[in-house]
Amino acid sequence: MNMNGIRRWLLPLSVAGTIFVNFLANYLPLNGLNTGEISDRFQVLFVPAGYVFSIWGIIYIGLIALAVFQSLPAQRDHRGLARTGWLLVMTGAANAGWLFLWHYERFPWTVPVMLALLVLLILVYLRLDIGKTAVSRAEKWCLHIPVSLYLGWICVATIANISSTLYSLQWDGWGISPVIWTLALLTVTVVLALFMLLQRRDTAFLLVFVWALAGIGVKQSAHALISTGAWTGAVLAALMAIRTLLPRRTA
Repeated sequence: MNMNGIRRWLLPLSVAGTIFVNFLANYLPLNGLNTGEISDRFQVLFVPAGYVFSIWGIIYIGLIALAVFQSLPAQRDHRGLARTGWLLVMTGAANAGWLFLWHYERFPWTVPVMLALLVLLILVYLRLDIGKTAVSRAEKWCLHIPVSLYLGWICVATIANISSTLYSLQWDGWGISPVIWTLALLTVTVVLALFMLLQRRDTAFLLVFVWALAGIGVKQSAHALISTGAWTGAVLAALMAIRTLLPRRTA
């Protein structure tokens, strides 16, 4: 069996392993704490309401679809999968590794692992040329959309992870108010959404931002300025998502 064949077997195992570790993390749970309980320790304002994390269910469904799609005989010589399959296998290891580090409270180590996961997904996204290459409906739903959703959420999760880790290290934010820092992070999030609109017109990616920003607005309702900023960002991201569905103008 060549390396391509090995990859086609390992990717479903990687996806299954990621889902299994996530199950252990929240239902065993690892170290006696579920993921949300640990998150709630940190008084970080760039955190969405708990229901927002249900997006992992959609992401995992997408990854299962991706694993099945790449295993089909018709995709044996798929160029994009050949260029990204091993990267996708590694995302499973990074995801599972992050969960263990988070649950065993090795917070500073969660940041490089999360960044590694982010970089791997960016490489997959770029190599698949998502948003710029026309593909079949099956490939769009089973490959491009799952990667877009995963990358979109990890972009948001990386910001939240770094914020929580800095809080755990008692960083004082250089004396700048947490509210100001959070508004700056919300601005960065909206700018990233705008960039993806202009560069990729990726609806799935933008909808993740709508979901996350609205969730921050709900969670931080006691902080009027942050809640307003988050809801404003969610509306802007929603408008960007709608813009991707409109036909492109031609000269």
